[in-house]
Amino acid sequence: MSGSTAKEVQLWDGQTGFINPQDEVILVLDFGSQTAQLIARRVREQNVFCQLVRHDLPVERIKELNPKGLILSGGPSSVYGEGAPHPDPAIFDLDIPILGICYGMQLICQATGCEVSPGDSREFGRTECNVSPNADLFDTMPEQITAWMSHGDQVKNASETFETLAASETCPHAAVKHKSRPFFGLQFHPEVTHTQQGGQLLANFVRKICGCEGTWKISSLIEREVELIKQKVGNDRVICGLSGGVDSAVVAALLYKAIGDQLSCIFVNNGLLRAGEAEEVEREFTQHFKTDLHVVDARSRFLDELAGVIDPQEKRKIIGRVFIEVFQKEAESIEDAKFLAQGTLYPDVIESGANLDGPAATIKSHHNVGGLPEKLGFQLIEPLRDLFKDEVRRMGLELGLPETIVWRHPFPGPGLAVRCLGEITEERLVTLRQADTIVIEELRKADLYRSIQQAFAVLLPIQSVGVMGDGRTYEDVIAVRAVSTDDFMTADWYPLPTEVLQRISTRIINSVRGVNRVVYDVSSKPPSTIEWE
Repeated sequence: MSGSTAKEVQLWDGQTGFINPQDEVILVLDFGSQTAQLIARRVREQNVFCQLVRHDLPVERIKELNPKGLILSGGPSSVYGEGAPHPDPAIFDLDIPILGICYGMQLICQATGCEVSPGDSREFGRTECNVSPNADLFDTMPEQITAWMSHGDQVKNASETFETLAASETCPHAAVKHKSRPFFGLQFHPEVTHTQQGGQLLANFVRKICGCEGTWKISSLIEREVELIKQKVGNDRVICGLSGGVDSAVVAALLYKAIGDQLSCIFVNNGLLRAGEAEEVEREFTQHFKTDLHVVDARSRFLDELAGVIDPQEKRKIIGRVFIEVFQKEAESIEDAKFLAQGTLYPDVIESGANLDGPAATIKSHHNVGGLPEKLGFQLIEPLRDLFKDEVRRMGLELGLPETIVWRHPFPGPGLAVRCLGEITEERLVTLRQADTIVIEELRKADLYRSIQQAFAVLLPIQSVGVMGDGRTYEDVIAVRAVSTDDFMTADWYPLPTEVLQRISTRIINSVRGVNRVVYDVSSKPPSTIEWE
C-alpha cells in the first residue's frame, strides 16, 4: 500500500477508523456479542482486512468502505424484543454476501419474512450438526461437525425462503442459505475454537462466496499506521508509556519507525513487575531503539497506596490513579508533547465495555482503557486497538523487536497486584516473584514456554497446614496457571506434564520461604478469566 492514503470513516459515535481503499474489506456489524471481534480475527487469518463496526452503521457509510461482504454478529437480545438492535434495513439491498451468526442469522431471516420465536429447547454448548458438505459454505468439510451453540430463539418457517444447510437434533435450521439472494445464516458460532472447523467455514464465506483473494498483510498494516501517525502527529512530540509487556513495546517501536526522535517514552517502575523486567525495558529502549527514555522509580508510592487493600477492582482503581499522577508529573517535564500513545488491544476494550455504545457487558476494568488522556490533556494514539495478541507479536517481529520481548507472556497492566490476592506487601510480592520465576524457568527447561500462551504464579490469600521435617507448618499457597489460546478471548487450561508440575511444586516449596502448598488451576475461559482478579 506504499503511497496510498487510508480513508477515515466514522465507525462508532465519536470514534473513527481508517480503511485503505486498496484493501479487500469484510465488515462485522456488532450486535453485542462478547465474541464479535473473534469473527474479525478469523477473517484476518485469511489475509483479508476485517473491521468491527457499530450494528446500525448507515448504509451510506458502508458503501464508502466498499466491503466485499458483511457479517452480522451474535448478541444477547431477542430480535422480536422491545428495543432490540437492528441494522440499517438498506444493507439487504446492497447485493453483497451477508452472513448472519446466531442473532445475526435471526435478523436476516426476520428481515426476509421468517418467524423467530423461543425454541422448544434451548441449546448451550457443543452440539453435533449434520451438514451439506457440497454447499459452498461447508465446502471440504465433513458431513458432521461439532458446533458451539448459545441460543434460546429459533427460526421457525425458514424452509419457505431458505435452503437448510445444517441441522442439529433440536435445531432444524442450524445453517441456511437464501434461495435467491446471497444471504447465509448460522445458528451456531464458527468464530470460537469450540466449533470444529469453524475457521474453515468462515474462510469459505470470505474466499468462495465473497471472492476475496487474501492480499492483506501485517506489513501493510504497519505501513498504514506509520502513515497515519505521521499525518496526525506532524512535528509534535509523542509520549508512550512503557510497561515491560509486548503491547507497549510494539507501540513504541511503531512510533519510532514513524517519527524517530519525536518519541519520548516513560517507564514507571511501580514495584509490581516480574523479575528483571525493569532492567530489560531500560536496556532495550536505550541501546536498541535509542529513544528518549524517562524511568520513574515509584515503587514506594504504589505500595503505600495499596496497603491494606484487598478488593481487586479497588486495586485497579488505585493503581490507575497513582499511575496517572506519577505519569503526569513526569510528562510535564517533556516539552512540546501533545500526544499520548497506549498499547491498548481489542480484548482490553471489549472486556472493559469501553469500545462501543452497544450492549456488550463490562467484565473487568482495564488499566489502559479510558481516563488517562483526558486527565493529561493529550490527544490519544492507540494503533493496536483493533488487534489481537498474535497480530501484535507478528507486528513486533517485523519491526525488529527481539523475540525475548515479542514472545514474553502477557502481563496485566496492574502487574503482580492482581496475582497477589489479598493484601499487597513487599514481602508477599517477593514470595510471588520468586515462585513466578520458577514457573517460567521450568517451562523453558521443558521447551514448553512457546507452546503455552500465558503462564504465571498466583499467591492466594489463604494458608494451609503442612509438615516440613518433623514440624507442623501453616504457610502460604501458590496457584499455578497455564493456558492455551489463539485470541485471549477464550482459553483452555494447558495440560502440563506431571513431571513438569512436580518439578515446579518441589522447587517452589523447597526454595520459596513461607510456601508449603502448590495447586494447579484447571479452569477454562469462559467461565473463568485468565487472570484471577
